[in-house]
Amino acid sequence: MLAIKLSRTGKKKQPYYRIIVLEKHKDPWGDYKELLGNYNPRTKELVIEEDRVKYWLSVGAQMTHTVHNLMIKNNIIEAKPKKSVTLSKKRSAKLAKKKAEKEAANASKEEPKEEATAEEKPSEEAKPEEKKEEKSSEETKPEEKKEEKPSEEAKPEEKKEEKPSEEAKPEEKKEEKVVEETKEEK
Repeated sequence: MLAIKLSRTGKKKQPYYRIIVLEKHKDPWGDYKELLGNYNPRTKELVIEEDRVKYWLSVGAQMTHTVHNLMIKNNIIEAKPKKSVTLSKKRSAKLAKKKAEKEAANASKEEPKEEATAEEKPSEEAKPEEKKEEKSSEETKPEEKKEEKPSEEAKPEEKKEEKPSEEAKPEEKKEEKVVEETKEEK
């Protein structure tokens, strides 16, 4: 079976391709039946003999997907493009996972920004006094956050506060006695 393929020539990192006709399983750098043209991917320049391509297609030669898409792009043949690059299942799963992580990261970054912009932009009708109140509420927010976060030092203080409350009970009893004595005197 005959195939129309690309055969790479050119220097390292400077690709240049020949479009050739050869047996399907033969090495594209070896002998070939006919040279149909050249393709420079850096400049997107295609030089090809259209009538010879159509002849080989009529004889039964098949094009690779890349050559097929190249011919469609340059209006040599009319057909639907073919998928020329295939990804393995492992690689496509890896890309899907990476894309999902990126979207999650973008979503988490966007949410706080929207909230911050809503707080920073006061309404046009707002009076200067209201603007001052908003600023003062924003200033107190960091302090509240600090109080909400219990530190290790605060925990022992809470325990100390519990002990005095137990000691406060006898004091309360003393106060009750004083109150009772004042009632009795009356």
